Amino acid sequence: MWRIQMLSRRGPRAAAQRWGRRPQGEILPDFPQIGAYMEPAIVRTDQSDLMLQAQATEQTRKLLQQALARLNLRARELEIRFDLRGRAAGQARCGSRDPWLIRYNAVLLRENGERFIAETVPHEVAHLVAYHRHGPRIRPHGPEWQAIMGQLGATPERCHQYDLSHVPRRTTRVYTYHCACGEHQLTSIRHRRILAGRTYLCRRCAKPLRPGAPASSPTTPSD
Repeated sequence: MWRIQMLSRRGPRAAAQRWGRRPQGEILPDFPQIGAYMEPAIVRTDQSDLMLQAQATEQTRKLLQQALARLNLRARELEIRFDLRGRAAGQARCGSRDPWLIRYNAVLLRENGERFIAETVPHEVAHLVAYHRHGPRIRPHGPEWQAIMGQLGATPERCHQYDLSHVPRRTTRVYTYHCACGEHQLTSIRHRRILAGRTYLCRRCAKPLRPGAPASSPTTPSD
C-alpha cells in the first residue's frame, strides 16, 4: 500500500483532525461569537414534529446555559437545526469565528421522542461546553466531555442505541488514480480536492497522481 502526500497551490495547510464516525454525535471544531441565541432552523411542518423540535430546542438552551453558568463561561451565539441525516443522532460544531451549531436528526427525534431529548441533547451540549472550556485538542468523548455529561445528569455514552434497521448505510465511492509506480484508490473527498486544483504525490515515486488506471500495472490501493 503506497502512501501519498498532499500539495496545495494555495500554500501549506494543516490537515484537519478527523474524529471518526460517531453514531451518537459528531464534534467538528471551528465554529461562535458572543451574542444572543439564534432561532432554530426547523425544516419539517408536521405539528408533532414541530412540538418535539421545540422541546429539544428548549432543553438544549436550558442545559447549555446551566453548564456555562456552572463553569462561569460566557454564552455564545447558537444555531440549532433539525436537518441531520443518516445514522448520526446529532452533530456539534464550535470554534472561534462563527456561531456554534448543533444539528439534530429529525427522523431519530421523531422516532425516539423523550429518550432522544434525554440522551442526545445533553450529549451535543456537552461537546460544545467541553471544547469551549478546554479547547479543541481534547478527545471528543474524553474525560472532559464525560465530566460535563455527569454535571448535566446524563450517562456519558459515546454511541446511541436507537433502532437504525430502517436507515441505509452510507457507501463510499472510490476513484482510481495512478502514478509512475502503481495504482491508487482515492476517496471522493480527495477526488474533489484534485478537481479543485490540489495535487497529491505518491510517497514512493514522488510523482503526481493522475486520474484513471495506468496502461499496465498491478493494483495498489492507497486510500
